[in-house]
Amino acid sequence: MFNVELLSDRVAAASLEKRRNREMQRQERIFNAKVRTTGIDKEALDCQVKEKEKRAEAEEESLNACAADMLHDSKAACLLNSRQVKEERVMEKAVAQYRQHFQQPWSQREHDLNDPERCRNTDRDGAQMMPPGLVGEDPGSKDRLKRQKEQLRDWLVQQQYERAAARHQQRLEEQQYDQSRVNLDNKALQLEKIEQQRRKAAALATKDYNLAKWGKTEERRRRERERDDEDNQADILNHLQGELIGEDAAPVLGVLGVPCLRPSVDKRAPPQSLEQVIQFQKYQTEEKKRIESEKRQEEERQDRFRVDSARTALLLERQQARLNKQLRRDLDSTNAKLAEAQKQQEQALEKSCSPDDGFFTKFNTSSR
Repeated sequence: MFNVELLSDRVAAASLEKRRNREMQRQERIFNAKVRTTGIDKEALDCQVKEKEKRAEAEEESLNACAADMLHDSKAACLLNSRQVKEERVMEKAVAQYRQHFQQPWSQREHDLNDPERCRNTDRDGAQMMPPGLVGEDPGSKDRLKRQKEQLRDWLVQQQYERAAARHQQRLEEQQYDQSRVNLDNKALQLEKIEQQRRKAAALATKDYNLAKWGKTEERRRRERERDDEDNQADILNHLQGELIGEDAAPVLGVLGVPCLRPSVDKRAPPQSLEQVIQFQKYQTEEKKRIESEKRQEEERQDRFRVDSARTALLLERQQARLNKQLRRDLDSTNAKLAEAQKQQEQALEKSCSPDDGFFTKFNTSSR
């Protein structure tokens, strides 16, 4: 024990000496007229400057990284743009070649028809493939217009089918999402109900345990009190019996202080003292009963308070659950109304966007 106290004293002295040296160094640094600046700690300022420089370097590094990412993205965008331009050029070149080989203008056709050498060199199959009638007429224009209308109608039907499929898929996804939310809410309610039941069971178990423990404690206290009462009564009876039969043979001081001088040898207790003892015992018994009744009332009051608190908490939890259910129903009804309004708006847009008979008369109104 002595060595431990010495070790603690040495540690305390070392820490005190360390603080004292640190304070002396600080005083020398602050009160030095050559180094210090009035009201400023230079070392603290240097630390702040270094921290500021570190923060600036970190910000610069982050900016450089961001700039590098932007440069990389810009290069990738340029490469994609150049590739797209090349593809467009190749497509335009292919379209030009197609038009040059298969879609000659009417002036070139007239030149070919008026060229006797070309007409002479044209074989019978080629002559049959030439369009009959006047030069410049297109006998297949009606068929071509019909095919164009049919193709446009097919495109519109396909677009409507794709839109309907997309809406159906979206509706299915929304239904799945709503169903998943309802399942999650039901699972949350079940878990909350299970948790409430668990809390209620734990509260009841705690209450039963406390009541059982309190009953055991009260039983033990009652037994101890009965044992103490029996011991006290036995002591009082023994003392009274000793006084009655004169067993107390100890030396007694007389009235004048002379030892072994007994003014009276009759040790029997007078009737007045017995009545006082009996009354005192009755008073003690009534006092103990009163204290026990007060304790019992206090414990009953505490039990009622705990039960009322548990009942209030349970009512509050039920009220909160009902409020959550009401809020959930309101939210579901609002979402249903919004979905119905959106559905009606989409139907109106579909009706307004559907083509009519006059839509097809806008195409091929001129030969150019």
